[in-house]
Amino acid sequence: MTIELILAEVRNYDGVLELAPLPGSEHPEISWGDYFFYYAPDGRVPRNRQPYATIVTKDYPDDAGSRLDEGRRWRLNIHVGTAVFTELLGYPPERSEGSSVDYSTSDTFLPHPLYGPYGWVCIVNPGTATINRPLAVLRGAHVADRQRVVRRQSRSSGSRID
Repeated sequence: MTIELILAEVRNYDGVLELAPLPGSEHPEISWGDYFFYYAPDGRVPRNRQPYATIVTKDYPDDAGSRLDEGRRWRLNIHVGTAVFTELLGYPPERSEGSSVDYSTSDTFLPHPLYGPYGWVCIVNPGTATINRPLAVLRGAHVADRQRVVRRQSRSSGSRID
């Protein structure tokens, strides 16, 4: 699986906003070359919430366990919540904190090195072992983010969803 395949998939989602900071942009230099995905049909980066998925292409100062700086390595990160996290990894997110996971393992679902306890999973260089499952999980994360946004908008406008 390639980054381009994932981008092609995500770009077909309704209301998706892909943030891909480029060199010289107003975004922090560390984020240049990475991708951040939001449900944002208005085309504006949300100020009050995190993306539902990211693709990172390098180690970050507090997140180097995946060894992304070793070349041709990248990581897909997806917020999946408790149920999907448990389905994918066999234990709930809160058990991922302090676990002895080799975060450099490729092509397998892992708890996110920093955000695993909050229902985030990751895959370093998704490939033949994980094949289509990451795309299905990514689509589910998009739908869940869309539902959260719609729910919040309904609450703030005073209407009720039954």
